[in-house]
Amino acid sequence: MELAREDCGEFGACKRCFDFVLRCFRIMQGVDMGQQDAVLAIDFGTSNSAVGVCENSKIRLIELESGKQTLPTALFFDFEEKQIAYGSAAEQALFEGAWGRYMRALKSLLGTPLIRESSTFLGKRMSYIDIVARFLSEMKHRTEAQTGQSYTRVLSGRPVKFHGDFKRDAQALADLTECYQIAGFQDIHYMNEPEAAARAQAHVLQPNDLGLVIDIGGGTSDFTLFRSQGNGAIEIAQSEGLRLGGTDFDRLLSFDHVMPFMGRGSRIRHAFGEDTHLAPNGIFADLATWQKIPFLYAPDARRAAKDLLQYAVEPVKLKRLTRVLKDERGHDLAFAVEAAKIELNTKPLASVDINLDPLEKGLNAPLYALALAHSLQASAEQIAQTALHCTAQTDHAPDDVTHLVFVGGSSLMQAVQTATANAFPNAKIHHGAALTGIIEGLTLATQDL
Repeated sequence: MELAREDCGEFGACKRCFDFVLRCFRIMQGVDMGQQDAVLAIDFGTSNSAVGVCENSKIRLIELESGKQTLPTALFFDFEEKQIAYGSAAEQALFEGAWGRYMRALKSLLGTPLIRESSTFLGKRMSYIDIVARFLSEMKHRTEAQTGQSYTRVLSGRPVKFHGDFKRDAQALADLTECYQIAGFQDIHYMNEPEAAARAQAHVLQPNDLGLVIDIGGGTSDFTLFRSQGNGAIEIAQSEGLRLGGTDFDRLLSFDHVMPFMGRGSRIRHAFGEDTHLAPNGIFADLATWQKIPFLYAPDARRAAKDLLQYAVEPVKLKRLTRVLKDERGHDLAFAVEAAKIELNTKPLASVDINLDPLEKGLNAPLYALALAHSLQASAEQIAQTALHCTAQTDHAPDDVTHLVFVGGSSLMQAVQTATANAFPNAKIHHGAALTGIIEGLTLATQDL
């Protein structure tokens, strides 16, 4: 039997080599024989990811971290330890101030030119395609270590639409497929994420009930209208997608309530004369956007911030901007905004403080419940309108929908639930497993491959 050698590259660890040798031994001993057609289910999300396998017709969600069935979709390139940390370990490295580069929300780069951009990390030139592939490979490796099987077949979730533009949407799928191939998968299948969620939640409907899955993830919002046929069987009527999700909520809140502390909306003097102009929004919009933050640490972005500071009418604010870029604290701000959003959404509070210590010790930005609702109102209405459009493409009216099934972490936002529930007044509200609803459906669907 001829076995291809896995390339450890510069990130190779003895443990990985040992695992590979062990896997080879198992194959030669017949341990893995008859299991080579096993299919791995992967929910690769913008904010969180999950893996599932079907064993003896029962689904098993893999513990990707100790006691957890989800893994934050995040990486940290540790420049001192010369290794990559994944998931919660990546977040912990960032919080502890380790020397390195943190990345999150890379799924949102699929289909954009930025996914092909490359940088040098740990002595190796890598594109963001390669980085996504490393994350997928890590999930594959952790699963194989737990199951004792090797996987070359995968059923992956995908948004109904990565992008509104057809060409960019097709390119995003091609990019993701390339990532899976680099990660070691040879047979790659896809299922729309809300269709997977519908399959997992079919048990909450009675025969002939008409359900609408509303899946609000980190980067996209997806909808599937389906009819329950009983015994867990469903008929998909229509699916629709929107490139809008939780990271966009964070961006809006950061842009409205944090970026003014760094100079957004302030005046910049002309190099000659007394005239002024508003500071350009571009750098603030990028700093408020999870997946674009790492690009702001490049020399040209830092120079642009220093140029603004040189002519700033309010230099204190622009100095904070230059400090954040110099110290690479952009993700600290993003986490602070996200934490405040979640706290204000889940607790009966009039306001919370966004911790702006990365800008200035003891500095806080108040976030009021009414301001949160105002910042997200347009997005929530856009989600509700897209859900209505999904229904309108069939012969069904909004009043025909009997169940709204909310999945995805960002579906928990009250603004989203209120706007959508108002659009479907006769529907009962059902909350599926926010973070595992999709992976449960994908795992069930692997039995059909």
